[in-house]
Amino acid sequence: MVTTLAVANQKGGVAKTTTVASLGAALVELGQRVLLIDLDPQSCLTFSLGLDPEDLDKSVHQVLLGDVGMDAVLVTVDEGPDLLPATIDLAAAEMQLLTRTGREHVLRVALEEASGDYDWVLIDCPPSLGVLTVAALAAADQVLVPLQCETLSHRGVGQLLDTVHDVRRFANPALGVLGVLPTLYDGRTSHSRAVLDTISSTYDLRVLEPPVPKTIRFAEAPAVGRSILSTARRHRGAQAYRELAQQLIGAGAPTRSG
Repeated sequence: MVTTLAVANQKGGVAKTTTVASLGAALVELGQRVLLIDLDPQSCLTFSLGLDPEDLDKSVHQVLLGDVGMDAVLVTVDEGPDLLPATIDLAAAEMQLLTRTGREHVLRVALEEASGDYDWVLIDCPPSLGVLTVAALAAADQVLVPLQCETLSHRGVGQLLDTVHDVRRFANPALGVLGVLPTLYDGRTSHSRAVLDTISSTYDLRVLEPPVPKTIRFAEAPAVGRSILSTARRHRGAQAYRELAQQLIGAGAPTRSG
């Protein structure tokens, strides 16, 4: 059974795209069938995996609007996952969806076409709590929240959890929160550790381990269209995502529970 994981945090720069690309590659290494979805009009995931959004004739926005099926858009990237790429046209699609009935369900309906083809679907959500993020949450089994370990980063967690609560009420009652993934982590600082303690106690959220360390290796990988699992295989950042992938598979597919 496919497990759909929305990677969301309305604050930018917290490694959502890095997490989707790296965790997707780690799951493929473990023999899983993986679909990655770029749901951000900035198209960072698409670019990071070696595609130029400006060269694409079709992308995820046409799938969401019902103009084409997923098969017409899917691309297999070098490290093994399939990708539903994005272009800047996704911003216009978001505006069009605002006037459509059932807009929060468009991604879930589109994914039904591929429900038997994958073990995991990972969605890279935009840094906002708008229509596209709500559609991702409505389609997901679980939410993974990458969190940079600094005070300003965790202030938005409560807002995201409010949105999750609303999505549960109106669109996806079984949506669960997998937990918070510490990213850009510097264990040498007491501030990083204090932020994690605050998140755990304030929001009663599971903190996933190991934390993903802060390193220039993550910034270098998109320049060659790959993840850190290929460009710096033995780095502890790559290993952190491998360990997370192993935990997800070892625990079994997350169930649709709150």
